[in-house]
Amino acid sequence: MEIALVLLFVAAIFIIQSIKVVPQQNAWVVERLGKYHGTLTPGLNFLVPFIDRLAYKHSLKEIPLDVPSQVCITKDNTQLTVDGILYFQVTDAMRASYGSSNFIVAITQLAQTTLRSVIGRMELDRTFEERDVINSSVVQALDEAATNWGVKVLRYEIKDLTPPAVILHAMQAQITAEREKRALIAASEGRRQEQINIATGAREAAIARSEGEKQAEINKAQGEAAAITAVADATSDAIRKIAGAIQEPGGDQAVQLKVAEKAVDAFAQLAKTNNTMIVPASMSEVSGLIGTAMALMKNKGAGPNP
Repeated sequence: MEIALVLLFVAAIFIIQSIKVVPQQNAWVVERLGKYHGTLTPGLNFLVPFIDRLAYKHSLKEIPLDVPSQVCITKDNTQLTVDGILYFQVTDAMRASYGSSNFIVAITQLAQTTLRSVIGRMELDRTFEERDVINSSVVQALDEAATNWGVKVLRYEIKDLTPPAVILHAMQAQITAEREKRALIAASEGRRQEQINIATGAREAAIARSEGEKQAEINKAQGEAAAITAVADATSDAIRKIAGAIQEPGGDQAVQLKVAEKAVDAFAQLAKTNNTMIVPASMSEVSGLIGTAMALMKNKGAGPNP
């Protein structure tokens, strides 16, 4: 009975040692008698107990690796503290096991040395502007070297670029100066545009005012011309009516009376404007004046003799 139990126990150990279940996205390296035998894929696998052994276990997932910060010297001799993160993936479990004693340390050290080399070829300002160039350069250099280690470097990202405090203060001062410069330029452009708008408005107002004055003068001249024409037409009509009235019976007597009234009014007005009273020497002068006026009117009415 005891022998059966011992045999059962040994059989269980053999079964446990021989059956291996590999999880998804994993690769296990098997050695047989100290030599590489094969790589177990995900699923159920069988080993020869006490002859085969699991030497290495690798995850085939994408692995992030924090690269420690380091001080780099730029082309213009400025110290720059840089740290980043590296993403890689094991593609060949056998090479990852035997290609390097520690491929993670190898990748980390190579990433740091490559980063120092890339930044050393750039000036300080370019390191902030060309992060993509730095990242791609590091990835390219690492990917070429990591092929022998069974590792694929996917990407590298710079997490932080920290210049010295003095340089940082100078950069902030430069940024402030640039912003003040842009503000002054914007203010001057605003004033310039304002002056242009004012001048344009004044010019347009002057043109509109001159056009208005011109139109007003034209309207005034047209009105005066129309008034003169109307007065001339009215005077002409009045003269024609007076001439027609003189030709009718009693017209001469009416004209004589009107002329006499005008003469008397003229003498009256002349007397008002002077302290001395002016009186004709005799009334025959008044009648003579009226006769002369009537003779002139008759001659005008008769017209020239043929």
